[in-house]
Order: sequence, then structure tokens, then C-alpha cells
Amino acid sequence: MEGMATVKVQKNQIIAKQKDKVRKWYIVLEGMVIQRNSYARVVLGKDSVIGISENDRYLCDYIAGADSVLAVFPFESADDLKAAIHGQASMRSTLLRAALNQRQMLLKTYAGFQNLVRQFHSFVENEYNDYTSFCARYHLEEQSFNRIDNFKPLEMVHRAENWEVNNSASLTQGYLEEYLRLMQKDDSLCIGAIMEACYQTRRVTQGIIEMAEYLSYNREILLSTAGKDIFALYYDLLMQANAKNYDVKPLTDNMDRMAEVIKKLGIYEEKLVTARVGSYQSQDFSVANGAYAEPEAAEPEDEEGNWEDEADSTGEDCLLHILTFAEYEEKEAEEIRSLIQKYLNLPDILSTEPEAFGLRKRLTQVFYDVYQKVFMKAVKDEDGLTPILEMFLNFGFMDVQMAGEENANVLYDLTEHLDVCRSEHVYTIYDWLKSVYEGRNEPSKNEFDMDYPAYLADMRKNGKITQEQQKKLMANSEYKVKYEMQNMFVSGNRVTYGKISTFCPILGEYDLINSIDKMLVTAQKLEDAINKVRAIDYSVFYRETQFSDPDKGINREMIMKEIMPDIILMPNAGTRAQMWQETAGVRRDTSARFMFPIFTAVDIDDMMIETMGRYRWEICRKIQGVHWNDIREKSLTAEYCDYLQFYRKNHELSPEAKEKVKSALLRGRNNYREVFVKDYQNWIKYESKGSYRLNKVTREILIAYCPFAKAIREELKTNPMYESALHRFDINNVKKIQRIQGVYDKYQKAGGKITQELVDNLDYYSL
Repeated sequence: MEGMATVKVQKNQIIAKQKDKVRKWYIVLEGMVIQRNSYARVVLGKDSVIGISENDRYLCDYIAGADSVLAVFPFESADDLKAAIHGQASMRSTLLRAALNQRQMLLKTYAGFQNLVRQFHSFVENEYNDYTSFCARYHLEEQSFNRIDNFKPLEMVHRAENWEVNNSASLTQGYLEEYLRLMQKDDSLCIGAIMEACYQTRRVTQGIIEMAEYLSYNREILLSTAGKDIFALYYDLLMQANAKNYDVKPLTDNMDRMAEVIKKLGIYEEKLVTARVGSYQSQDFSVANGAYAEPEAAEPEDEEGNWEDEADSTGEDCLLHILTFAEYEEKEAEEIRSLIQKYLNLPDILSTEPEAFGLRKRLTQVFYDVYQKVFMKAVKDEDGLTPILEMFLNFGFMDVQMAGEENANVLYDLTEHLDVCRSEHVYTIYDWLKSVYEGRNEPSKNEFDMDYPAYLADMRKNGKITQEQQKKLMANSEYKVKYEMQNMFVSGNRVTYGKISTFCPILGEYDLINSIDKMLVTAQKLEDAINKVRAIDYSVFYRETQFSDPDKGINREMIMKEIMPDIILMPNAGTRAQMWQETAGVRRDTSARFMFPIFTAVDIDDMMIETMGRYRWEICRKIQGVHWNDIREKSLTAEYCDYLQFYRKNHELSPEAKEKVKSALLRGRNNYREVFVKDYQNWIKYESKGSYRLNKVTREILIAYCPFAKAIREELKTNPMYESALHRFDINNVKKIQRIQGVYDKYQKAGGKITQELVDNLDYYSL
């Protein structure tokens, strides 16, 4: 491509990673690229464009399927297309053709998934209904299978309409060349057609991901590695009917058909299908004497291998199961059961009267005592973990009556899909505590802002431990994780619940005000919420870190690096998120720690904006140290403190604006951070869209320290409320880029290599 950089990539090389910022588009000139996420994959051949189905972040991974050559050009908004296609007819044709062909290819993939999802849901429901009919026909008792009660059809969020599918098919199959000729006549027409196809492609890609996740989440209802599925229901029924010499041909015919469909669905590992179907097909179900008995009413049996008692959480005493694992004596277990029953028998379980308060306090002590015992045993032998124990460790579930039978069954099924609550930076509370125990993360600070080494030093200073004990405890996994449980876990669980006066750590039905699947806080929901804010406040997680290479002339160059926060899901159905600490330790280049409830009915986007506002304030305080409120050392917190402290004398504020500041301080109880957080929420939700909520002084501070992303800045440049501040911002950015490029040129001449972190640093000033 004329004037465009080209890169060579080797087979299996990663070109772009899911969730990375989209900064470039790549055109496949030679070879092929695999577009994939966790569940689906699409092959992109010659003239395909990587990035065309994304917006701010890549939705998928892009990996070279063969040695390939790619043309590269910067892309962050539609404006970047102007430079790419202006005066280049071949580029217009290539990009537009790629956009239309990729849209059609993904629409076909979408339609295939749509049919598969419909077939899967219909087939599962029909097979279960047939199972109940067979049970009645043979007069044999149905197995309990509560999971079917929670099996619902998929409600699509990102959907493609039939007219879109038909329109794209007609265009690409019959009128593509004609359409291309028309759209290439004008830059605006061409860019509009490309971007329109991009937006559709993105929505279609998101829809494919939705459907693939639905199949992945629900496929085990039909066939699972645990063997607690519809195929097992039929197999068990077949064994019972055959043992009684009944005519089982209708059942075997049905199972043969089911086996064929399972193979054709293509959503199961071949090894699993071969093992389960092979086990069934190896059995001989012919009747030895050649005569069939008439089905008759049968007494319920408790045959060996019957998994009815294990198929859901209500088939056994969950509380006893947990307490037995924790090695409580029978008498202690009964005392705990009695305590829970007293709590459930209260006339008003959410009362703040002394009796209710006292019961909650005792139950809280019991919960954390049990949790510590179960965790310490489980982390040393995870093979002993059962779904009920996982429910306790990850969700705070202890008792069926307390959580409600239906909720308990949904939670039981959810333990098979806990991966939806995990990612590189998202942990369930059990995963987090395990990471501390294994040394992958250090314990968090306690409520007094004291980290683990400082806590031990304080203990030694006060004569509670010796210097030798301090040294041993620094490396003691059990003591570290106990510190984390007794501090961060206990406090964070209470705070994220939201209603501190009625907090009980045992999961209760009264808190699950919506269906569990809707309340569940998944890693994807959290990442989507974070990315929505990052698309506006692009620099929120960037920090200055030091780069040095003295041999090549760089002694100390400060570069910008993005450091994403760790998010810990607390085991409650809560209403609040918490910014627990702005860094993981003394070092500034470590992840912040946020806490969210694992279930919530509150809008996650709103919770995330508030949490990131608090993070903005606290990370500035951390970096500035003792100068955090010293106006001589310019910073976000220093300027905000100065503004709020002297707002009455500020001539830039009208009397009405001053009155609003006074009200904001009253609402925030004179806490400057809380006033800032409210302003930050307005900055992200409204000001970024050009809707005024802030006064002039606040806006100037936020533009300087929490600037909008480039695309938003461009939209607001013509707005007189932002014009001068954004102009100053752009001038400063240009100066920084020129200085950095000068440093890099000198570094390269001295033999230095421009690493990815140096490239990212320069790219930062173009965001």
C-alpha cells in the first residue's frame, strides 16, 4: 500500500490482544489471520482488515494463522480514515470491500450460532419433557433435576435483525461492485459506508460472543464431565427399565438419536462424547428370555450410583456438610444451627433492635471462624472441595433455608461456571485469599492503613513478638492469609454489603432481590464498566515509572505506564464498591485493589465510576506524599483543596456557584475527597457529552488532571466552555511528544532499542 508501513509476522504470532486499546488497523496483504475469543474463531484472509469490528478495545485476539504480511496505519477514530484513503482509490476499495465482506462473513457466523442456540434450547427442553413421559410410561420414579428449572432461552443484548442479514447477503452476492463504484466517488460517502459496516460488525461480533458464552455456560445440562446431566437421567432410567425386563427399545432409540445430536452440535470435547456415548453403546440391553414384562408401579429405589442426592444443594444438609468439613463437633454444629434458626425466626430479620443486632454479631463471628477453618483445610487439598464448599467459600452460602431453596440450587449450578468471575485482574474472595496464601499477592492494608510488614514491626515495637518471630512471620503463609481475613476480608465484606447496621455475612434470601444470573458480577461486566470509563478518562490508570539505561545515555527518564487494578469479589449481595488501596504496596507501579460485591442489583457502571473517582484522589495523594494538599506543588488534590478552601473569595465563581459548592461540602461532611468524587461522576457521565454540570473552576482542574480521550476532545474543541483549556492541553502534548522523540532519537543513535514500553509511552500522548 502506497505510503503505508508493512510488517511481517510469523505463524502463531499475536498481532493484537483482546481488551487492548485499538490504535492501529492492519490489512492482510499475504497469509491469513485467526480472529478468536474464548469460544469462537473466524479466519481472515487476504485484504481482510484487523480492527474493523472493534471500537475502543479489541473484542478478540488476532493471531497469525500462517506467515503473513500486514499493512499498518494508525486508527483511533473515523478521522484517521481520511488520511488513509485520501487520494488513494485502491485504499478506498480495499477498506470498503473488507468492511462489507467481513460484515457478511460474521453475519453468516452469527446466523449459524443463532440456529445452534435455538436448536440446543429446544432439544434440551424436548428431551427433558420426553424423559418425564418415559418415567410415567415405565412407572419409574423421576430423578430430581433442579437445573432444568433455571434453564431459560437466551435473551440477546447485541442482536442482528433478519433484514440486516438479508441486506448484506444481497449486497455482497449481487451488487457489490456496483455499490463499491458508487461509494468510492466521495471520501465522506466511503468513510460513512465503512464506519456503518464497522458498527454493525462490532454488534454482530458481540452477539456471537453472547451466544457462544450461553452455549458454554449451559452445555453441561445435556452432557457434562460430572455425569449429572440429561444423558445420565436417560441412562439411569434405561438401566432400571432393563433390569425389570421392560421393552426398552423406545428408550434406546431415543438415546441413539440423542447421541447423534450431541455429536452434531459440535459444542463438546470429542473425548467427553466418546467416553459417555461409548459407555452407553457398549451395554447390551437385549432381554435374555426373549419376553418383556409389563411395566408396573415400582417402589422408589436407592440404587448404587443414583446421583439424586448429589444433583442439587437441597439433597443433603449443607450446613452440616460445611461444619463437618471444618471439623466441628456435633454439639458445636447444633449450636450454630440453633443460632441460625433463631435469626430466621425473628419477626423482622432486618430489625436493628438489640436482639437482632446481637444475633447478627454472633453469626458474624461464627461465619468468619468457620470460613477460616474451611479455607485452611481446602487450600491444602483442593481435591476435597465440593460444590457446597465452593458455594460457601465464594458466595457466603451456609444454609438452604437462609438462602432459599431455589437460590441454593442456582448457586450449586453456578459453581461449575466460576470462571465467569475470574480474569487476570478479577478474583473471587477464595481465589484472592489463595493467591495471598501462595505468595502471588501480598496481604492488603488494614483499616488503619497499615500493611503487613508495618503491622509486624508494630507488634515487635510493642513487645508482642520478638525480632526472630517477626522474621519468621514475614514468610509465614498461614499467618499472612489470617491477617488478610481478619482485616481486609472482614471490613471489605461489611462495607461492600452497603447496609452496615443490618449486615450478616451469611448469604440470605432477603438480599437476593433479583435473579442470581442478573445480580452476578462477572469479570466481563467489570471489564466492560472499566473500559467505558477508560474510553472517556483515558489516563486514569497511567502512572509515571522510571526507565534507565545509563550505558546508552538515559539515566532517568519518566515514562507513562498503564497499571490495571485488581478487583476482589466479596461474598455478599451488596450495594457498594470500595477502593481499598491505591497500590499493592510501597512501590508505585503495583495494582490498586478494588472490592465489589459478587451479587448486586445496583448499576455496575455507576459503582465503577464512583470507585475510580476515589482512586483518582487517593493515587494522587500517594504520589504527592506530604505535599498532597500543598498548592505550591501543583496536583489534582492540591488544586482541589485550594479551590474548596477558598471558594468564597474566588472571583471566577458566581454567587449561585458558590452556594452550590457550600451545599456540596455539607453533603460531603466537609470531606474534600467526597466533593471531588461527585464532581468526577458528573465529569464522566455528563460533561464528557457536553452537558454542563460543573462550574468553571472545577472544569479547568479536571481538564488538566483527568483529560478526556482524543475523540471527545475533538468534539468539544468548538465549545467555548472547553476551547481555551483544550487548546493549552494540545500545545503541552505536542511539546512533550517532541521532547520524547528527541530523547528516543538520541537513545537509538547510542545503540538503544525502542522497547514496547517506550512505544506505549509515546502513544500515550496521542490518546
